[in-house]
Order: sequence, then C-alpha cells, then structure tokens
Amino acid sequence: MRRSAFLLPIVAVLAAIGLSSIYIVDEREKALVLQFGRVVAVKEDPGLAFKIPIIQEVVRYDDRILSRDVEPLEVTPLDDRRLVVDAFARYRIADVNRFRQAVGTGGEASADRRIDGILRNELREVLGSVSSNDILSSDRAALMLRIRNGAIAEALALGIEVVDVRLKRTDLPAENLDATFERMRAEREREATDERARGNEAAQRIRAQADRTVVELTSDAERQAEIIRGEADARRNGIFADAFGADPEFFEFYRSLTAYQRSLQGSNSTMVLSPDSEFFNYLKSPTGAAANALAAGQ
Repeated sequence: MRRSAFLLPIVAVLAAIGLSSIYIVDEREKALVLQFGRVVAVKEDPGLAFKIPIIQEVVRYDDRILSRDVEPLEVTPLDDRRLVVDAFARYRIADVNRFRQAVGTGGEASADRRIDGILRNELREVLGSVSSNDILSSDRAALMLRIRNGAIAEALALGIEVVDVRLKRTDLPAENLDATFERMRAEREREATDERARGNEAAQRIRAQADRTVVELTSDAERQAEIIRGEADARRNGIFADAFGADPEFFEFYRSLTAYQRSLQGSNSTMVLSPDSEFFNYLKSPTGAAANALAAGQ
C-alpha cells in the first residue's frame, strides 16, 4: 500500500514529462524549438514532434498567406498633384528561422510594422517617379508590379515572401477635391465651348453651301425657263407671222375680235373713242370688211 502511494506520484510526474515532450504541428503552421532563446530545431512538416521538457519551448508561426492593409498614405507624383493611396499586401512566412531572428519575440505584430514600413517606402519611391495620370490610368498594374518586386527584395531579409501588392483606392486629398472639381468643370466647359464653336462653324459652312446650291439651282431653273419662254414666244410669233403673211385681212380681223373681247367685259364697259376711230371698223360694216374677213377665213 505504501509502495503504491509512492509510485503513483512518480508515474504522474513521468506522464506529465512525457506529454510535455510531445507537441503537434498543424498543417497550417510552422514551428521553432527554442532552447534558452536559441533556435535548435525547425519543424515545417505537420505531425507529431518531440522536445526536451522544461528546457525547450515551441514557438508557432502561421504558414498561410497573410494579408496586411496599409494605412492611407499621401504621395506626391512628378506633377506635384498629391494623392492619397490605400494599399494592401499579401505575404507568407517563408523562412521561420530568419523571421525569428528579424522580429525577435514581437512575432507577427512586429512583422506587420516592418512590412508597413517597407510598403510605405516602395509606394513613395515608385509612385513618386511617375505622374498622377499614370497612377490613375491602365499603367497602374505595372506600377503595382514594381512595388511588389521592390518589397520582395526588402522582405526577404525578414524571412517573408511578399506574394502580391495591390492599390485599393487612389483619391485626392479632401482639401484638393473642390479645386480639382472646379478645374475639371472648367476644362469640360471649355471643351464644350470648343465643340459648340466647331459645330456652329460647320453649320454655317453647310448653310452657306446650301444657300449657294439654292441660288445656283434657282438661277439655272430661271435661265432654262427664260430659254423655254423665249423659244415659245419665238414659235408663237412665227405662227402669227405665218398667219399674217398668209391672210393679212383675216389676221387683222382676229386681232380686232381679241381686242374687243379684252376691252368690252361686263355690262358696264364704257369706252370713249372718236367716231371715226378704226377700232370699230369691223363692228360698223358687218357686210363689209367683216364679211370679207369671215369669207377669207372660211
């Protein structure tokens, strides 16, 4: 009985020592075994591992791709048009031994601060070497690649592999927005004025061309009408001349009847003529000249 009471504490202590010498590395982790603060083993493969109890301790680090958002940063491109840039990075701990030596006991929190400094330096250096139009244009992807490549070189000293760097948002500082909007509005108004001026110029040119075409068509039509009218008058005069030449007396009688028709219209037509006027010769002697003219016409 006394022997069992003596052995039980020993067994419990040995079991506790045995359990404390075993640790499990998750597939999402990497582990360092430290002995008095010095790295004595690196465990990167998942599974069971052993360490010396009490003397050695295990420090675990995340093996997954981590994300780090950088606080909005104000940069000044080549054209002195200040911009506020919001960026983030994705990284993973590639070398846990070097990572431990670089950040010490600060761990991932210390690494985040170091990464922030690296990204801020790269953002200022790369974005400060181009114009604001390049930052806001399709060349932005190439700029992000340059920032990432620069960050990779610096982060390797920390045992960190930078996977990607992205610019989430690029804005103007709040105090510059109003002035920028006014300048943009003025530029758009100037462009609209230029477009309207060019439109008015084109409209005037088209109207002038149309007016000229109308004048030319009208002149040509009037010229052709005058030609046709002259030809018709010539033919009419020719017909009258032939008729007058064939029978002058009948032609004179026809012209007199036409004059009577045009002069004596309505019921109150009044004419004041001398009694011996030749105008009424054919009305005075129906058996004379009129009869002869009618006979000649038959």
